[in-house]
Amino acid sequence: MSESRPGPALPRFGTDGVRGLANRDLTPEYALALGRAAGRWNGPGVVVVGRDTRASSPLLEAAMCAGLASEGVDVVTLGVCPTPVVAWVAARDGLAGAMISASHNPFPDNGIKLFARGGLKLGDEEQNVVEAEVRAVTDGIADGSRPVGAGVGRVRQAPELVDGYRAAVVQSIEGRSLGGLRLVIDCAHGSASAVAPEVLRQLGAELIVLFDEPDGTNINEGCGSTHLEALQAAVIARRADLGLAFDGDADRVLAVDHLGAVVDGDQLIGMCAMDLQARGELPEETVVVTVMANQGFRLGMRRNGIVVHETPVGDRHVLAALESGSWALGGEQSGHVIFRRMATTGDGLLTGVQVADLVRRSGASLAELAERAMTRLPQVLRNVRLDRPAEAVIEQLRPAVAEVEERLGEAGRVLIRPSGTEPLIRVMVEAPTAQQAEDATAELVRVVEDLLR
Repeated sequence: MSESRPGPALPRFGTDGVRGLANRDLTPEYALALGRAAGRWNGPGVVVVGRDTRASSPLLEAAMCAGLASEGVDVVTLGVCPTPVVAWVAARDGLAGAMISASHNPFPDNGIKLFARGGLKLGDEEQNVVEAEVRAVTDGIADGSRPVGAGVGRVRQAPELVDGYRAAVVQSIEGRSLGGLRLVIDCAHGSASAVAPEVLRQLGAELIVLFDEPDGTNINEGCGSTHLEALQAAVIARRADLGLAFDGDADRVLAVDHLGAVVDGDQLIGMCAMDLQARGELPEETVVVTVMANQGFRLGMRRNGIVVHETPVGDRHVLAALESGSWALGGEQSGHVIFRRMATTGDGLLTGVQVADLVRRSGASLAELAERAMTRLPQVLRNVRLDRPAEAVIEQLRPAVAEVEERLGEAGRVLIRPSGTEPLIRVMVEAPTAQQAEDATAELVRVVEDLLR
């Protein structure tokens, strides 16, 4: 009798799908297995698939599509497009979806995000089921049930479906124009390059476009929402009203005001919440954010009579809360913003259009709108790379965290959490002054490093 051995380590779902180094952690063999698993979980029907501009994305897309088709699922590919396009098509047509992208991660990485029918991201239980199906596929348990011959799914290309998304974003401001606004946008050499310039020009904005020439290896390289310096300089040099920076798959955006100051996701959500409230379109006067939202956001919303509902990190958790409460707006400090009446996921371009429209309608600058929404408390975030499970380290950190929180009092906040996409622990401190936040964060990072020795 042969000895039973555990199967190989497989990528696990994190905060937003699965990610890893392309062709090592995230291999075509794994993408094939995940495609089969998703097809088995989803059942017969159609899955829409998109990808970002990474050189490895066509490889993983082909494997993912092959896996889906081998389980009898028909596949419609959109080509290079933002993640929100996949979600939008899936929501409009009642389909499931998959996006090949590692979002803001460096070029060598890649990832796969899954959407259930209707364009909703998978919850924890659904992810667990898919992971179990992946293991069944890789262990050969699922082989006997595959369809054969005429039962195999078809794969067809339909890039024209992206046009419907473009039109929907244009229509989202109800016939108004962005004429008179000068915008600078940073496409991160990613998916936004395929849609953002055309939409914003169609809306009448005077546009300066940066980093819209993807070559397969330059996605997020010194640009995009994780590298705002070039956008800040361009906004000032070109005397623009504001700038918008997308990440690699354009499901999030950060902004820059006319003075070159960064306007983050908290501020964007805050100003949009106040605008919706003023127009009577903020159900139960409630907005949804994650635990990473700045304490200044909570104080600003409270000052304006808006209730803040808090979730774990990840826009899928924000969406779940929006669904359960029938609320309209939520998002993350990182720039994932969900306008639930128009989208089922964070959408950088849609958010950018809504913000630009608000600037034009209000007659106020982006800087003024951000200041009215909130005063950001100094916040310091440090990442520490781990060689062991994060949960054990966090448990050992509790006494040190309690000591820091006691010193800071109600004016400060400490948040320790594992990264959902990388082997990191994130140490975040907010305090009344930048120096207090910096000192407390450095103290906790030293404790973590000592624990890892």
